[in-house]
Amino acid sequence: MLAASKSFSQHGSANSSYTSAEKGRLLRQASFAIWLQLGMAYALLEATLWTPEGRLQILWMTLTTICILLFTLGGRYSAREMGLARPSAAASVWIVGGGLVLADTIPVLAALTGANSLPTHALPMHTAWQYAIWTFVQQFILQSFFYVRMESLLGSRRAVFATAILFATAHIPNPVLTFTTLLGGLFFCEMVRRYRNIFPLGVAHAVLGLTVAASFSDAVLHHMRVGIAYLRLH
Repeated sequence: MLAASKSFSQHGSANSSYTSAEKGRLLRQASFAIWLQLGMAYALLEATLWTPEGRLQILWMTLTTICILLFTLGGRYSAREMGLARPSAAASVWIVGGGLVLADTIPVLAALTGANSLPTHALPMHTAWQYAIWTFVQQFILQSFFYVRMESLLGSRRAVFATAILFATAHIPNPVLTFTTLLGGLFFCEMVRRYRNIFPLGVAHAVLGLTVAASFSDAVLHHMRVGIAYLRLH
């Protein structure tokens, strides 16, 4: 419990007279606070995804953004722990290179499943740039918010799987995106566990997402929509 332990150690350094029971209680309280942050942020995110377009969805989206930003600013994680430091050359090569290798398998997967019939949802350049920016935002939410907190509670290796599952379930009921984001989430979280940087991950995410859009039939991809928007698109 990295952050929970860190929070306790920083608080307890000024007073070393805590008993073992008191230390355990404080640690449990710190862990509960992290679980509460995760639950609130994810519940608001799901409310946004499952609310039809309109003022209520904008409200949920705004609350989600405020919630994540406030918890991030009030957290005890350093910029490096959140993956916001300058990426090393090794991190960039391995992450972007791994993303390119994974991208090569996507058209093959689409062909093997018969889900590559036209039309696909290949994005025009101006839309592709917008999507690329969105992938960096997604990596911040996924890694700098969710992963570091999961890591605090579960340890780094378990957090990889737990965070990847959260990432995939956020793409339900889109079958293509739910499956590919599970695999992609495992890759993204493992890379941030090893190299601790989200910037090359944003590049890899953009490459993978654009390849998915260009490889799978829009009959199953539904313009890459998720949540209620996927069900409402005909």
